[in-house]
Amino acid sequence: MHNLPTRVRFRTILGWCWLVALAGFAPAVSAQPDSFGGNPDSYAFLRIPSNDDWTRHFRIGAVVGMNISANFSRSGTFTISGNNPASGIFDDGYVRTDNTGDAGGQTAYWGYNSASQLNGSALTMHAASSFSTTGGGKEDGGAFPGFEMAYGDNLWYWKHARVGWELGLGFLPINITENSTLPASVNQLSYTFNTGGIIVPGAPYQGLPTGGPFESTISTNFSSSASSANGIVSGTQSLDVMLYTLRLGPTFYWDLSDHLSLSLGAGPAVGIVSGDYKYGEIITAGGVSALNSGRIGGTDLVYGGYVNATVLCHVVDNGDIYAGVQFMPMSNATISGGGRMGRLNLGGQVYFSVGINWPF
Repeated sequence: MHNLPTRVRFRTILGWCWLVALAGFAPAVSAQPDSFGGNPDSYAFLRIPSNDDWTRHFRIGAVVGMNISANFSRSGTFTISGNNPASGIFDDGYVRTDNTGDAGGQTAYWGYNSASQLNGSALTMHAASSFSTTGGGKEDGGAFPGFEMAYGDNLWYWKHARVGWELGLGFLPINITENSTLPASVNQLSYTFNTGGIIVPGAPYQGLPTGGPFESTISTNFSSSASSANGIVSGTQSLDVMLYTLRLGPTFYWDLSDHLSLSLGAGPAVGIVSGDYKYGEIITAGGVSALNSGRIGGTDLVYGGYVNATVLCHVVDNGDIYAGVQFMPMSNATISGGGRMGRLNLGGQVYFSVGINWPF
């Protein structure tokens, strides 16, 4: 799930679906046989004989899901992943072990970013350890390409119409990203090193781990202090998930002409949302920035209903092309953890579809 974004993983299979659908536009031939034409003078529902042809169908195609949005929120205190003071990596520099093993308590493997870090012979490094913030926002998604399959059967006919059922399965990769900036209280540690009597190279400076005799070295000993400062946290939060849907309900099928038919359906639907809440942030305080990133995995069950309309065009004796629209309101899905929350809003989702249908 984490090798490629969900959109990229399905791009190839969706491309094939569109090509196959377009390939269905062949010269029109006879309409599908209708061996149970119904009785126009009767209002009764009559059972279709089990040996009649063209009662069942299977279809496959591409869909585009729209009107899907997401809410994101953060509330609490969060640790920061972007630095590692224990290994000598700070937000604005580094002091690490060189190839000599820090002989004499000195290292050549150090660097710093700004002249403001140097005060006489004292060189100060900073490392944000955590930040506190509260806030959130909403982001509307765009058009998400996906994939669908459906199988159904006609059980009765009524006048010139047929009544049956359909089972549908859908796959929709969704990626919604929010970019925001919030005020934050940043907890920051300061580490002060002694540069001794060397001429400190001008900032920015990056020393190498070689530890040769001509390298500038500083003491590995330091003093530390903690402080809190007002700052900001900026960056992105995103939901990168897959929506799997399963629907089942009655269908009403009507032949509009020899080569054109209409199908209507409605019923309950359930789904599973599975994927990641991802974040990538920059925390800034006192002119020093720290990076923070990560992901939270989760799975949630959603439920609701659907209503759809599909137009089918008979193009060969055993094949149709179709285009449809479907409204599938469902409950919201949430992925959360550690004070972070991403909520996928599925209450107004609409699907447009196109593909090929095989009656049999």
